[in-house]
Amino acid sequence: MQQPPPEPPLAEPPAAGGTATAVAGDSAGPPPAAPRTAGRSPTTRASLVATAVAVLLLAAIVLGSRGLKDFDSALIPYTVATIFLAFGVAYRYTVWVSAPASRRLFKQGWRSFFSVANFRKAPTALPKMIITYLGFQKFLGARSHGRWLAHQLMFWGCLLAAAITFPLTWGWFTFTSGSSSGPGYEMRIWGVKVLGYDSSSFFGWAMFHGLDLAAVLVIPGAGYFLWRRMKDRGAITGQRFAYDFVPLIALITISVTGLLLTFSSVLLHGGGYEFLALLHMVSVVFTLIYIPFGKFFHLVQRPAAVGMQLFKYTARQDEKVFHCRRCQEPIDTAPYVENLRGTMRDLNLGFDEWAEYCPRCKRALRGSAYLSHVKRGFK
Repeated sequence: MQQPPPEPPLAEPPAAGGTATAVAGDSAGPPPAAPRTAGRSPTTRASLVATAVAVLLLAAIVLGSRGLKDFDSALIPYTVATIFLAFGVAYRYTVWVSAPASRRLFKQGWRSFFSVANFRKAPTALPKMIITYLGFQKFLGARSHGRWLAHQLMFWGCLLAAAITFPLTWGWFTFTSGSSSGPGYEMRIWGVKVLGYDSSSFFGWAMFHGLDLAAVLVIPGAGYFLWRRMKDRGAITGQRFAYDFVPLIALITISVTGLLLTFSSVLLHGGGYEFLALLHMVSVVFTLIYIPFGKFFHLVQRPAAVGMQLFKYTARQDEKVFHCRRCQEPIDTAPYVENLRGTMRDLNLGFDEWAEYCPRCKRALRGSAYLSHVKRGFK
């Protein structure tokens, strides 16, 4: 067994795997500041990228709506909010990727994604990870079945709502009557007829009430997490109102007001519709603007973790497992540990050997360091 290195510093660096987990996990806090390099600063580069993305989206809206022929002027507030969303997401994502830990994860992830060797070694690994890690998020089921189910309801509900709302807002989708009379409707994408359907059929009902179905999924999921944050001691400990409560309240408000709009038009003959439409619009616009700066940003970060999961999986196929230098227990794959060491060097932590120890031995070494310093203080 190798002897441990000299006494570690008192401030404990991240555990092995902690950097990547923090980057790609559910908590999407402010990204760490990247060291200054020659050329443009990360914020300047992010501003240029975000501006380009916003301009491209604006051009796509104009082209996709056939020169704004299919664009509904009543949806201008939603459209402006989506352009701001594109700018904010591109800005924050660029800043996030500029940080050393995120940059390494991002590069290694894409390298694994496009690796021909990885595809030959495990051809089904990538689609399986996309389905299980991004789609069904099976890693959440290991923590709690209730949290997994609630997260699934929220995820698929929001995904359905986004798939309907964004194209309609941009004028990419249009629904028109197939004739001057009758229940026939036509769905067009970019002005091209895609399908025709009977509005009185179940399919027609589902097409017109897709957002209501999304709301029915989101409300119980968001309600569960809201209840848990008010009752569960583990959740109460580190929660913040703006970061943990506001996203859930916003989702519930959007869903409830959307259902009330249908209730007003169907059962109240439009009573209170204008007020509900205004409240619904405000809640949607606020949420879209909030996404780049709050907890929802982890939805944008999550796909980057798939490449790292593939990187770790293919490394395990070669049985390249790194063992703790102190107790010889397996830590993770050797390439993953080396990747973490490189990140710690980029951050100038001054003790990249820390990545070569398991969490238990890190705590023991850290305690030993504290004890030796305390004893030295009493001399």
